[in-house]
Amino acid sequence: MSKPEISELVQSVVESYLLDGERRYNRAEVAERSGVSPAISRRLWTALGFPENPEDAIDYTDADVDAVQHFRGLKVVAASDMRQQAAAARTLGQSMARLAEWQADLVISEISTKVADATREDGADTAEIARLATEETISVLEELQTYAWRRHLAAALARSFDNESRAEDSTRELAVGFADMVGYTRLTRHLHPDELSTLLEAFESTTNAAITENGGWVIKHVGDEVMFAAETAQAAARIALAIQESTMMVGGTPDLRVALAYGPVLQRWGDLYGSVVNIASRLTGVARPGTVLVDDAAAAELADDPEFDVRNLRSVRVRGFNRLRPHALRRG
Repeated sequence: MSKPEISELVQSVVESYLLDGERRYNRAEVAERSGVSPAISRRLWTALGFPENPEDAIDYTDADVDAVQHFRGLKVVAASDMRQQAAAARTLGQSMARLAEWQADLVISEISTKVADATREDGADTAEIARLATEETISVLEELQTYAWRRHLAAALARSFDNESRAEDSTRELAVGFADMVGYTRLTRHLHPDELSTLLEAFESTTNAAITENGGWVIKHVGDEVMFAAETAQAAARIALAIQESTMMVGGTPDLRVALAYGPVLQRWGDLYGSVVNIASRLTGVARPGTVLVDDAAAAELADDPEFDVRNLRSVRVRGFNRLRPHALRRG
């Protein structure tokens, strides 16, 4: 059986298996069956990141009806306005879309390999083999995904229990930091895609390890930069120093600039916003390669801790701040 034939067969099986049923409803019928207006159904659908299909397109399954009912059945969601509901759906959709894009090649390769191996035998039922391979592969991936999600949710809930505000948009005292690679733009012009992939993997693995091992958590990776957070300035300082030290031990990795700031931040849908975030970002931009900078608030928190050496530097002018005083952080 040729590769195109295997791919076509796998695609047909994946379609029916992942959608959990056949396409049997148009948008108006989904709205009616789920008990919401067509306008709300349409907005939630597009907020999740799916294309807005024609009104009469038979493109939805019973699982789509159930999803709307489950989403609207959450009391916190039902009590919020449509803007907040759409924001929740958008955050969920963006996270899942990114995850799915990464998983697609893995799933196709795994299923195709299993089908190709099994169909070498004479008289093999290729359709049944494709169905079983699809179910097995996606089931295993789904279990791993659920496991990772549960562990991360447990950790996030543990952090949130210390926070009096339970709203989705809440203000917390946190340390926020950034680390970025020096000369990344220049590097991308000369590196082969395989070399760039290796570089990014080394950067992400070393920074993630430094962050999680020192009590922080990753907010997001954006190309050559990682944004992280920690409950205290001390934990964030350990993370920042560990990032610099661990990166120096990885051959071929560019120098890093690292900086952090401490204070009240707005926590919204898993991301962080506010002046503290902006200060940390600006300090990262002015840090010298291989150094760690902290702001006034973080420096005050670390001043009497013998574990750290904090030295005042000359004030700098950066975008949005006329006078921003950085402090160089080293181990005590």
